[in-house]
Amino acid sequence: MIFGQLDGAHPYGFLDKAIQRCFDYCRETDLKALALGSYPIEDQDIFVNIVSYETGTSQDRSWEAHRKYLDIHVMLDGTETIEMAFISKMDQGTFDPDADNLPLTGTAQCGISLMPGDFLICYPEDGHKPGVCVLDPQVIKKAIFKVRI
Repeated sequence: MIFGQLDGAHPYGFLDKAIQRCFDYCRETDLKALALGSYPIEDQDIFVNIVSYETGTSQDRSWEAHRKYLDIHVMLDGTETIEMAFISKMDQGTFDPDADNLPLTGTAQCGISLMPGDFLICYPEDGHKPGVCVLDPQVIKKAIFKVRI
């Protein structure tokens, strides 16, 4: 997991060039103006999903992890908490390769609250539960970059 701000992304030069490509895309593109949907950046190796949903309680949200792609969550509007835990400390369900989804159950080890301009990189060992409300439920808009591992 790496948590940071887009306006401070330049110190992250040690990260993989595919992740740097996502930061470049953020600087080159008005993400807030994009309609909801999926946008290819480098075929199926890097793409971004623009999503919007209402945050809810932790009990109403689901744990997930991925094996084929890492996630870069970039908050565009609103705030949300993403609960985090290492998958090695959780009960793992059956991996769905078509959806690249590993369902998990367990207890959060921490929570990261994202505000506009913040990003969170989730690697395959990072179980994450997005969409948890910070204070009250609200509709958010964010970009989720998917980078093939």
